[in-house]
Amino acid sequence: MNKRTTNALAIENFQKDSNVAFAVLYQKYFGYTRKFVLGNKGNLEDAEDVFQDALIILYEKLYDDDFKAYTCLANYVTGISKNLWLKKLRNRNFFVEIHETYYFENKEEINQAIENERDYWDKLNDYINKISSHCQNLIHDIFMKNKSIGEIQEKYKYSSKHNAQNQKHKCVEQIRKIKKEDNF
Repeated sequence: MNKRTTNALAIENFQKDSNVAFAVLYQKYFGYTRKFVLGNKGNLEDAEDVFQDALIILYEKLYDDDFKAYTCLANYVTGISKNLWLKKLRNRNFFVEIHETYYFENKEEINQAIENERDYWDKLNDYINKISSHCQNLIHDIFMKNKSIGEIQEKYKYSSKHNAQNQKHKCVEQIRKIKKEDNF
């Protein structure tokens, strides 16, 4: 099932008020929010709160008359999550509760964050499509599927975790080299 089909089904499930779409997005994409929040002065409870708020905002956005899914829903959810957490960090001295109308009150800022996230992922996908197929698979497993170095070592039959980590570094370097060439 491709991303466009997945998007269409997820949007359809959301619009039917189905919990299936929430469960699928949570199962597949909560890891990104968790990793981002934990890496930026947060804890697991913060990550869960932010992700839940992001899903509510996405739900509200899907009912907006001008909503168009230009990219996969994961990018929308992760962009909203990232924006929410950064806003909470900026306001950490003050307790800020995200309420039901957050999207409508902050529509422009959220849309800009989503657009920036979409542009980032589009560029990254362009770079990834230019690297070796082995590296494409490895990068996808590590960064999109959140597989551990141990899982990578096992899947790709590397002799040690160090070798798996070294291969990850080489693949990331391929992306950096292509990015540098594109910038000149």
